[in-house]
Amino acid sequence: MIDTHTHLYDEAFKDDFEDALDRAASAGVEHMIFPGIDSSVHWRMMECASAAPDMISTATGLHPTSVGDNWKQELDFVEKRLAEGGWTAIGEIGIDRHWSDTYIREQTEVFRQQMIWASEASLPVIIHVRDALDTVFEVLDSLAGAGISMRGVFHAFSGSIETFRRIKTYGDFKTGIGGVVTYRNAGIARTVQDIPMSDILLETDSPWLTPVPYRGRRNEPAYLGYIAGQIAGLKGISSAEVESATTANAKELFNLK
Repeated sequence: MIDTHTHLYDEAFKDDFEDALDRAASAGVEHMIFPGIDSSVHWRMMECASAAPDMISTATGLHPTSVGDNWKQELDFVEKRLAEGGWTAIGEIGIDRHWSDTYIREQTEVFRQQMIWASEASLPVIIHVRDALDTVFEVLDSLAGAGISMRGVFHAFSGSIETFRRIKTYGDFKTGIGGVVTYRNAGIARTVQDIPMSDILLETDSPWLTPVPYRGRRNEPAYLGYIAGQIAGLKGISSAEVESATTANAKELFNLK
C-alpha cells in the first residue's frame, strides 16, 4: 500500500518516528508521501524524509490555513523550493473557509498561483478543501478557461458523486480516501461505492482522522489497512484488490518508481 498523505513529520511523532516507520512497513505500507504545509515545518519534514528516502516522497506547497500577513514571503519560499526540483507534487494547497474568511482573497491568490506552477512544472497537486468547494471551483473554472493543465488529488474527499463528477471535468483528478470512510453514517461511504477504483487513493492524514477501530487516538500510516478494508467491503471486492489498484493509481499520478 501507499499512504499518499501523511504528516509523519508532525510533532506528534517526535518521540517514536522511527518506530512508526517500522510499524507502517510491518503493516504493508511500502511508500508514503509527505505534503508540505509552510516554511515553519519544511526543514523538519525534509529531515524526517531523509531518514527513509526509499520509503518517503515529499511535496512542497503553502497550506491555506498558513496564509496570513506574510503570505507573499511564504509563497516566495515555495517558489524557491520548487526551483530546487525533486518534488513528487505541489501540496498541500487549496482553500479553507472553516475557521475564518479573513484571508480568503489571499488564499485564493495563493491557490491559483500554485496551480499555475504545478502546470508549468508538470506536477500533480494535492488539494485541501474545507467549507470552500464553491470557491475552489471558481478558481479551477478560471484556470480551465486560461488553458491551464490540471491533475492531482482532492485530499480527504468527502463530497457527493455529483461533486466527484464535476472534479473529473477539470482533469485527471483522484480522490484521497481516509479514515472518515470507516465512521458510522459517513456520507463518503456511500459515494465511494460509485467512484471507480481507478480514481481512489489511500491516505491516512496522520496524525489526524484516525480510522475505526482506533478512532480517538493518534493516527499513523500503520492503520492504512483498515481504510483499504472498509473500501473493499463497500465495493464487494477483496482488500488485496483495493491495495493493488490504489498502489497503481498512486504510482501513476505521482510518478513513483
